[in-house]
Amino acid sequence: MVVFPWEKMTKKTFPVVGMHCASCAKLIERSLSKVPGIIKASVNYGSESATVEINDRVTDQELEKAVKDAGYKALLDQNSNVKDQNVEEIKTNELKKLKTKVIISSILSILVFIGSFPEWFSYSLISNPYFLLFLATPVQFWAGKDFYLATWSGLKNRTASMDTLIVIGTTAAYFYSILSMFNIVEGMYFDTAAVIITLILLGRFLEAKAKSHTSDAIKKLLGLVPKTARLIRNGVEIDVPLGEVVAGDLIRVRPGEKVPVDGVITEGNSFVDESMVTGESFPVEKLIGANVIGSTLNKSGSFIFKATKVGSETMLSHIVEMVKEAQSSRAPIARMADLVSSYFVPIVLMLAVATFVVWYVVGLPTDAFINLVAVLIIACPCAMGLATPTAIMVGTGKGAEKGVLIKDATSLETAHKIRTIIFDKTGTLTKGMPVVTDISDTEILEITASLEKGSEHPLGETIVLKAKELGLKTKKVNGFKAIAGEGVEGFIQNKKYFFGKIKEKSDKIKNLESQGKTVMGLTRENELLGFVAVADTLKTGVREVIKSLEDKGIKTWMVTGDNQRTANAIAKLAGIKNVMAEVMPNEKSEKVKEFTNVAFVGDGINDAPALAAADVGIAMGTGTDIAMESAGITLLNSDFKSVLTAMNLSKVTMRVIKQNLFWAFGYNVILIPVATLGLLNPMLASFAMAASSISVVLNSLRLNRVKI
Repeated sequence: MVVFPWEKMTKKTFPVVGMHCASCAKLIERSLSKVPGIIKASVNYGSESATVEINDRVTDQELEKAVKDAGYKALLDQNSNVKDQNVEEIKTNELKKLKTKVIISSILSILVFIGSFPEWFSYSLISNPYFLLFLATPVQFWAGKDFYLATWSGLKNRTASMDTLIVIGTTAAYFYSILSMFNIVEGMYFDTAAVIITLILLGRFLEAKAKSHTSDAIKKLLGLVPKTARLIRNGVEIDVPLGEVVAGDLIRVRPGEKVPVDGVITEGNSFVDESMVTGESFPVEKLIGANVIGSTLNKSGSFIFKATKVGSETMLSHIVEMVKEAQSSRAPIARMADLVSSYFVPIVLMLAVATFVVWYVVGLPTDAFINLVAVLIIACPCAMGLATPTAIMVGTGKGAEKGVLIKDATSLETAHKIRTIIFDKTGTLTKGMPVVTDISDTEILEITASLEKGSEHPLGETIVLKAKELGLKTKKVNGFKAIAGEGVEGFIQNKKYFFGKIKEKSDKIKNLESQGKTVMGLTRENELLGFVAVADTLKTGVREVIKSLEDKGIKTWMVTGDNQRTANAIAKLAGIKNVMAEVMPNEKSEKVKEFTNVAFVGDGINDAPALAAADVGIAMGTGTDIAMESAGITLLNSDFKSVLTAMNLSKVTMRVIKQNLFWAFGYNVILIPVATLGLLNPMLASFAMAASSISVVLNSLRLNRVKI
């Protein structure tokens, strides 16, 4: 459709209730795509959700109607965490209804099965054909009602699904049995129809139970949200529901309580446990002016903070939404399964008819019918539809628990193919803030701190802070003067001092500079008294991570705007052999494009183009919002080892997806021919079909136990 430049395009993800297989998802996609204003529709069977790109003319009512026309239900009427809780309630109720159907249909099917073998069981009433019809009918049309509704919706949309195969197979067995009651044909198969429906319902129930665990990560995150907040209004503390908190409110948090929303501390201090949100191992010290994150745990002191972000604007809400979007996204590897599934049902229908014709021609009409039903039942595309999305859901959820936020399935899939990683220096490899690393003696630091107290230079602030940490007292300075590009000077006790660039450098100073440190000297009347060295130091664990990546065959590069000497020094400390120095911010993306299968790790605004240009962009969580928006993966904590976690997560997730696809395709390739040859009973076929889907889900859930 035509998109006008003035139209605002938005992406919306919402839950869909009632899907049973990958074909259901395709049916909903087709129905949504017909709505004017929808640019793209994608429905994920594994996460039971739909994602649409729409213009501002499309209403929720239109989306609900499109999903309803396909025979399913969209949940679009609530917002934020309330919606998530209601969705869970609806899914729980649906599961209870399904459980009831399974129990009742199981009892009826067992009775039908017993009555179908009078030579085994001597119960004359149950063996009566009319009584068997009485028992089998509720199973066929009450327990199997959803199969018929889904098939009818498919016919209206000119498509077929797994439900179509089940309806044709079981309905044929049911009415064939009725004809047999009047001696029109031989053989009665009420038990076959009833048991098939019961086993399929049982399989769906077990599958739904297993699938419910794939979203455990989101449930854990939502479980972090406190119910109330303690507001301070007119000097009085009152507890209010979380939904009533607005930006600007003052909130008190006592030891052991959760921070209700995001904000900035205005009074008091404490240590806050942010591990469940950011993955940070140790409690973080929070002083006045520090940011606090909603749903984190206050460990020690009491403090007051000003709310800055509430509701859907909090960091936790953003994380939940990003995880949900990632779980709903479709990985490139899933396209093959989608393509096969789209042609699968029509091919199976033709194969089933061909099977019937061949067996009928050879003179075995009863076998022809049984084998037709077996082919229809065994050929289930569900396992193929579940193979990728269930693994993506569990993988992205596990990543969120570890502080690795995956924005989309493409990034998760691509990360394991990466052969080169380019790291920005400042704020990525290094801490992003200069610290004093070397001083000739404390008296020199005391004098330089006195001089720099009047300076606005960032390095000067670092020196003053270091003096405070050591408990040094600054002296009074007269005649202070900042000399651009050189340093500062002033009089202390009538003696003139200069602190800044060193003209004649000793071997020790040259050695410090070779390590990437900035060395400044203190002189009095042109005599060098001592020096102070400042550097942006490496983050903890950088060298270990770089070595691990190199051992895996991944080449590492560092890119920086620093001069070659400083860049080489930092790279050497990090263990990085390849360096791109003196690179302007706008040139970083061009450097990235020179590589294939490349990831870029950065944190600043100037890193955004490079993050977007890379096959996988990885943003440090300590960076800017723009950098994180441009990246496919965001590391929520300051632990540099999370880079390795992201790479390992991709590798193990893709391994599970390939295992799932191998099983799903192998199951159909092997068992469909077996059914056509008459070697598979329809009841066993229904059991095998259910087992295939459950096994795929359980294999995906193994990711929760894998160490990354």
